[in-house]
Amino acid sequence: MQAAAFNSVKLPSALVMEARQTAIAMRRSTAGQIEYWAMLGKAVEDGGLTAREAAKALSQPSEPSQAQALLADFVAFDASGQLAQHVRNAIASNAFQAQRLAA
Repeated sequence: MQAAAFNSVKLPSALVMEARQTAIAMRRSTAGQIEYWAMLGKAVEDGGLTAREAAKALSQPSEPSQAQALLADFVAFDASGQLAQHVRNAIASNAFQAQRLAA
């Protein structure tokens, strides 16, 4: 099996940080997340998205992603010292729901 060839590219720090945050939630590496986004972009272009449609989509402000919101909550709970308690509460809630569904 032949090893894949790799090249280095420079990316804006903000893009890499966003990819890192999303990658954690999606259980990918940062490089894997960026590669995934690149493949999605290529698929969209190959599918016939026009330059005008792309510019319009990119100019619209985006809402924070669910992954970003989850990470923000996680960081806030960690900073407040309440992370462990929130984890215990989530586990207890999930266990209760599982027992209820099993009954």
